[in-house]
Amino acid sequence: MTMHARDHGGNAASAASAASGAYGAYGPLPRKEDARFIRGQGTFVDDISLPGMLHGAVLRSPLAHARIVTVDATAALAHPKVMAVLTGADLAQRGLAWMPTLSGDAQAVLATDKVRFQGQEVAFVVATDRYAARDALELIAVDYEPLPPLIDARTALDPGAPLVRDDLPGRGSNRIFDWAAGDQAATDAAFAAADVVVGCDMVYPRSHPAPLETCGIVAGMDAVTGKLTLWSTTQAPHAHRTLYATLIGVPEHKIRIVSPDLGGGFGAKVPLYPGYVCAVVASIVTGRPVKWMEDRSENLMSTTFARDYHMHGEIAATADGKILALRARVLADHGAFNATAQPSKFPAGFFHIFTGSYDMRAAYCEVTGVYTNKAPGGVAYSCSFRVTEAVYLVERLTDMLARELSIDPAELRMRNLLKPEQFPYTGPTGWQYDSGDYPRALRLALDMAGYDELRREQAEKRARGEYMGIGLSFFTEGVGAGPRSHMDILGFGMADGADLRVHPTGKAVLGISVQTQGQGHETTFAQLVAHELGLSPDDVEVVHGDTDRTPFGLGTYGSRSTPVSGAAAVVAARKVRERARLVAAAMLEVAADDLEWLDGKWRVRGDPDTARGIAEIAMAAHSTLELPDGVEGHLDASAVYNPPNLTFPFGAYVCVTDVDPGTGEVRVRRFIAVDDCGVRINPMIVEGQVHRGIADGIGIALMQAIVFDEAGNCLGGSFMDYLLPTSMECPSPELGQTVTPSPHHPIGAKGIGESATVGSPAAIVNSVVDALAPFGVVHADMPLTPANVWRAIQGRPVRPDLALS
Repeated sequence: MTMHARDHGGNAASAASAASGAYGAYGPLPRKEDARFIRGQGTFVDDISLPGMLHGAVLRSPLAHARIVTVDATAALAHPKVMAVLTGADLAQRGLAWMPTLSGDAQAVLATDKVRFQGQEVAFVVATDRYAARDALELIAVDYEPLPPLIDARTALDPGAPLVRDDLPGRGSNRIFDWAAGDQAATDAAFAAADVVVGCDMVYPRSHPAPLETCGIVAGMDAVTGKLTLWSTTQAPHAHRTLYATLIGVPEHKIRIVSPDLGGGFGAKVPLYPGYVCAVVASIVTGRPVKWMEDRSENLMSTTFARDYHMHGEIAATADGKILALRARVLADHGAFNATAQPSKFPAGFFHIFTGSYDMRAAYCEVTGVYTNKAPGGVAYSCSFRVTEAVYLVERLTDMLARELSIDPAELRMRNLLKPEQFPYTGPTGWQYDSGDYPRALRLALDMAGYDELRREQAEKRARGEYMGIGLSFFTEGVGAGPRSHMDILGFGMADGADLRVHPTGKAVLGISVQTQGQGHETTFAQLVAHELGLSPDDVEVVHGDTDRTPFGLGTYGSRSTPVSGAAAVVAARKVRERARLVAAAMLEVAADDLEWLDGKWRVRGDPDTARGIAEIAMAAHSTLELPDGVEGHLDASAVYNPPNLTFPFGAYVCVTDVDPGTGEVRVRRFIAVDDCGVRINPMIVEGQVHRGIADGIGIALMQAIVFDEAGNCLGGSFMDYLLPTSMECPSPELGQTVTPSPHHPIGAKGIGESATVGSPAAIVNSVVDALAPFGVVHADMPLTPANVWRAIQGRPVRPDLALS
């Protein structure tokens, strides 16, 4: 695809760079890691092959809800290539039949009492090769006693509904939590005073991250040293190490986790999965390394999903379009186990950012989580902890309000957007947005789109019986989780570390606690250090994904790499730079206060030609140079960064669609995206992230949904049924930018990894509904497949979450 980009806000970026006092190394640098990827030399978990390695396979339940009467593995154990079979009873003897989830629940590793979703893990076969392991699954006899499945979340709390979690003591219903945010009384008062109230029921259907690489692990226990080494598809190696130590009882310092190259994650590779634990136990039992890799159907049916929010939202406004308040009631389907990977202090993630980018008096939301007989999960697929659901709700309601008031959607948004002078802004549910110029971003997007001309074209086409839609969305994210005082996962504070060492020749190695899944960490983090130390990014090696070589941290998800671990890297580099100043002072025989950092070197004030760069200083720091008392030799530093707040990237999107009313087919003709992620380290990588997120949004809005029939059968278990967008469905994005630096981040960066996935679905749906306005369509739920669009035109919209609708 070609790319059209406009660069705006350069003065702000330059100001931020100057404020850092650092030498410039930011810019569009080709990714360092691509050299191995394009040559086929990446190393993924399935590339790992160890001497004597065995292979594991998981037996999965064909039923969504059933009591387990017996599991007989006799025939499988008689297979000549089978080395072991693990059942729930075997794990129970070791106290490992259940494991903790990242939301404080317990999840079955292998089912013991009953199965609670189709595809749940029942047994684990270990054989000499993967084909024998999968063949032997057919030899395990399981006697199931079928139970009524609970598939529709909206009936989960009805009297007499099947009880999913009867394993929980005292649990008499499928309710997981009730949670609320905002001021209900103030919100009700604002609604009572409003001239106009618009409401809507909407579903953000279950979707799946569907990464290119499925989940897998190679587990090897060394019986001599007691060291457990795991090569694993994990976005959070250090968190997993602590969980394994707690669960299995192997001391944490005896566990090494290596997360090599990952073929995408998008949040799906944050949790601990039963297959991982089974492989570890199998290695301990057999004394040999064990590999487990899931296939595509296993991945789609059993790993953590995204969304599945059933929302009722209402927006209140004055007659002239001033938004007064917003309220929402949400039913969250968490599947059979509450296994969401999100900050545990907020059961609904960051959904209470649902007031979006608008200035209003009050807001209130209530969220109820329920169990159903579906695969567990909830927070995944580039959503910044439920922010995409929140953005979708407010942006759909804003479009409905504009239609009710006969105000252009762009004009209504411009009237209500927060203004630059309002920052830092504390919203009605408690979020404190750090910075932004929202009207500037929207004006730029409208200008790039040629908005007025598009509206004229739309009117002309409608007169000819052609249906063109123009959809807008404006979003604000909260990324960079997060401040220890406000959020954690299983009690782990979400600070991240960085270790930096400069070798005598001036080459540097940076260890980071976040794990890349394709975001380009090896390039951008090298640029961060190079920017601070006056080095070339080529002279900085970035080490990640190995718990023996990197500092502790909570991993990569929620666009937290640059806001948190990136900040730690910058702080560590500045510590090194300060130590270098003391060494340079000794080299030049001047006072340290007489040196200033300029153009990548420490220079003597008043005599700038007398200077020393980091490479010279590093050699001196390792030499026999006499250093002042208290000044250590070498150039290395560590940092742990506890962010004082989240960072708040934002964006304005415009989508243009054409809809064929005869077939319901939707074509995305243009997509304009203006993003503000603060200071951009590598604009090329930023643009790639936005490209990917727009493709995500097209898939979510137009074709993707994991649905179930009334028996609980998953109907999205292959790419024949669960569709992904291709280049044929994605136009060449037209990208613009503004730059509003974060005031509390060391370099003013905010994060960009999930912005386009958060903002694009609402713009696409708004565009399609706008195209269908002549048919009286006010709302239609995603995915807007041709069949669903056609039904909406006929006045018979369908629910997207159940195949039986």
